[in-house]
Parts: sequence; C-alpha cells; structure tokens
Amino acid sequence: MSRFGLYTKFTTHDSQRNALVEILLEAACEMEAVEGCILYIINTPDNDPNSVWVTEVWNDASAHQASLALEGARELIQKAKPLIARIEQIKLNPLGGKGV
Repeated sequence: MSRFGLYTKFTTHDSQRNALVEILLEAACEMEAVEGCILYIINTPDNDPNSVWVTEVWNDASAHQASLALEGARELIQKAKPLIARIEQIKLNPLGGKGV
C-alpha cells in the first residue's frame, strides 16, 4: 500500500497564528477518530511568527480527501480561512520510519 503525506505551510495574517493553531489543534483532536489518518501534527517554527506547519500521513490520498468532506472538518476550514494569508503544500510518498 502506498501512503500519502503532506507538509502544509499556512502563513497567517499578522498576529493570527495563535488563533489558527487553536483551530488546527481542534482538527488534530478530530483526526484521532478519522479512519486512514496515521499522523497529524501541528508545528510552529521559532523564526516565523506568522506560520504554522501541519505534517500529515494518511493510508492513501483518498482517505485524506474524504476527511476534508467531514462535517467537523468543513466547519473548521471555514473558521480558519479568514486567518490565512497563504498556503503552500508539499505532497509526499512516505516510505517508512518510526511512526509510519
């Protein structure tokens, strides 16, 4: 089976990072119950006060796509949108390692 991974960098409008982090941490809690989600981690860098990185690993791309259609996910996405200035995403093929 081929895993699906993402590194997503959210750049927030000034002083909105903490608000976005709270929303993403809520999403992370919801991911505990989502079938196909292996890893969902919220990260903040020390050198950029307006960015948040999300690290994700899924059973496959369709599991990730299905998660975006869940009611709770759609609500959190709508809450987060006004806080976000830019999104950059790197799609990955996780091959192995601790936690995968």
